[in-house]
Amino acid sequence: MRKISIAVILFATGIIFQFCSSSKKTVSAKPAAISYETTIKPVIEANCAPCHIAGKGDKISFDNYAQASTVADNIISRIQKNPDERGFMPAMHPKLSDSTINLFVQWKNSGLLEK
Repeated sequence: MRKISIAVILFATGIIFQFCSSSKKTVSAKPAAISYETTIKPVIEANCAPCHIAGKGDKISFDNYAQASTVADNIISRIQKNPDERGFMPAMHPKLSDSTINLFVQWKNSGLLEK
């Protein structure tokens, strides 16, 4: 009988401590917002020039927010393609890294912030 009582007390103690938590709250850092000016424009300048930079290429310019934001879905679709697919971008260059492509997706999903 005594062994059962000790087992029940240990079990109950374990259950009680399972729901205890530290009084310190963990604050998770909010990820930085993805905006055109701080994140997307530098990627475009580095990977889409000269074709999509005003005055340097003959394609639609993405070096300003107004134009890039209106075709964000098209940009994302094209950079997600593989090099052997029609419409792949950046043309004649290696595919952008998944993390770089994800920046464009996050930008769109966060509301296409300008600044």
